[in-house]
Amino acid sequence: MVVPLPGPGEVKLTRPDAAEVTATARGIASVVAPAGGLTDLQRMLLEALFPAMTEHRVDLSHYEPMRVDELAEVLRPRNLAFRTRGVQVALLAALVLRPLPADVAARIGVLAQMLGVDEGMVEVAQRFAAGSLGLAAIDFERNGYTADWHPDDRHELHTSHELASAWDLAVHDPPLAERWAALGSLPAGTLGHGVWRLYRARGFAFPGLPGSAPPLLAQHDWLHVLGDYGTRVESEVEVFALIARANDDMRAFSLLAMVVSLFETGYLRTGAGLFQADLGHLSGHSAGHAMALRLADAMRRGAWCQDRETGSDSVDFLRQDWFALAPLPLDEVRARFNLRPKSPEAIAAGSAGPWAPGGITPFQLKTGRAMAADDEREYASYGASPD
Repeated sequence: MVVPLPGPGEVKLTRPDAAEVTATARGIASVVAPAGGLTDLQRMLLEALFPAMTEHRVDLSHYEPMRVDELAEVLRPRNLAFRTRGVQVALLAALVLRPLPADVAARIGVLAQMLGVDEGMVEVAQRFAAGSLGLAAIDFERNGYTADWHPDDRHELHTSHELASAWDLAVHDPPLAERWAALGSLPAGTLGHGVWRLYRARGFAFPGLPGSAPPLLAQHDWLHVLGDYGTRVESEVEVFALIARANDDMRAFSLLAMVVSLFETGYLRTGAGLFQADLGHLSGHSAGHAMALRLADAMRRGAWCQDRETGSDSVDFLRQDWFALAPLPLDEVRARFNLRPKSPEAIAAGSAGPWAPGGITPFQLKTGRAMAADDEREYASYGASPD
């Protein structure tokens, strides 16, 4: 049975109180728990997400199970956006499971149906549960962030030629490469100069050159600098968590679902035209609690974002004209988007910036040094080191 959306005089728009948070967390835990109960990673993830997003702590070490229809009743006063975010939290907690039990995916589908939520990643989760990984990859493109890509969307990417698909490469575009290289002439402390340093230190090829990332994917590199995130895989999860939550287009959640499916479970073999699967980065090496805190904090930061220039509470960081903002000081751009600092808990959990220890991989360091040698210049990491 569908729980109807509340009318104008019935909708609850205030922040959830402790009782609603506790009930919602208990309900979502019940929906996503496999037969043996929540996994450690699931529990840590939910216990990190709820306080980060609501400022109310939850304890899911022992909880009384709740039926799907009971959770739907808890969310009855909430609007469609709030309900959709709830379904997405359930999906996130399910997508870290491998195998993903069919009954878990089915319960999420029932929850979405009861709440009137049309979330494309529900179908993806069901494909994963059925072992149809190839079809799931197609569903990511059909139902996700890039579903309505149009060649005209390349405007903010500054490519010289049309891109037939969102993640197309542009490796023979000299004007584009020159635009990126020119960031090095900007003053130190500006956003653009920071991105130029990011590329130089790691040996990344500028978009427009052979070996470069798709121009749309390169948009996220500005967030590594703006958000103070390094370039290890764990930091990629943080960056895409921030990007996904800052955007009120609910399809942006697919970007976070993508990196979890690449870098935790390996349900996806490739993504975004460049990324390759690399498993266990949320749960491996006793990282679960730390990565749960870091991911949750990135989502918190994204939720607070707004564009103070346009007045919009929704920010699509992948569709910004970053070159227009490149000459501005970092702090000024952060203020424009209301990008709050990392929490002390995330920093203590190992969230490193691009110029800090732990902010670069050994391979990136090696590649950066090799590029400097080829260019006959002195190498600089600008403070970044693998450890």
